Amino acid sequence: MEFFKYQGAGNDFILVDFRNESKELSREIIEKLCDRRFGIGADGFMILKSHSDFDFEMIYYNSDGRESTMCGNGGRCIVQYAKDQGIISDHTQFIFKDQVYRASLFEKHVSLHMQNVDTYNKLNDDSCFVNTGSPHHVEFRETLSGVDVINEGKAIRNSYGKEGSNVNFVSKKSEDTFEILTYERGVEAETLACGTGITAAALSAHILSKSSATTLYFNAKGGRLSVVFTSDSNGYTQIQLNGPATFVFKGQIKLS
Repeated sequence: MEFFKYQGAGNDFILVDFRNESKELSREIIEKLCDRRFGIGADGFMILKSHSDFDFEMIYYNSDGRESTMCGNGGRCIVQYAKDQGIISDHTQFIFKDQVYRASLFEKHVSLHMQNVDTYNKLNDDSCFVNTGSPHHVEFRETLSGVDVINEGKAIRNSYGKEGSNVNFVSKKSEDTFEILTYERGVEAETLACGTGITAAALSAHILSKSSATTLYFNAKGGRLSVVFTSDSNGYTQIQLNGPATFVFKGQIKLS
């Protein structure tokens, strides 16, 4: 099987083009492909498939081999991949789990339009739960120094029941700039960036009155991303996740 490796702010993915393929991959195979010691290594695995009404369909699996909810950086990476393969031009509409997403490309930066958010749960003055295509617990701290992302993140993740939640620790640096650390369910570890998590953090900053800006910048361990949005009494719309999406390498791997 031919594969391509892409990363968005250190969030890395295996991509395959199954437009002309009917094969299905088992959970065990996908998990092995994502393994950083015995496979290619990635936070997630994505399949690009044909769709009669849109430029393509995106199918996404976490590194544990389970099909999962929306991945913002994965969405940006598959858009860049589609452009690199000549499937799309500088603008696209694709479908993921019956949800239509739009994206634009600007010199290796991809701007992905996220779904509208009209419900959220303000937990306290410093914590919020927001679903931005994937569920996210966002917690603001004075500093991220000393945060035990693995253990604290896992405990909070499991407090949301069987399916769990992604967990984001955020610290404000200025009116429009924040630092962020993320524990991702499905990966069950800290990741260098998370697109839906950064989107949730941006909306949470507004919900919890941490910032009045509607363009916010986030410094993750793997790079810098930005979120632009508008808000009114009905919630948050015109949400855009912006940042780099970079080709790393391609190769072939035997599936047996």
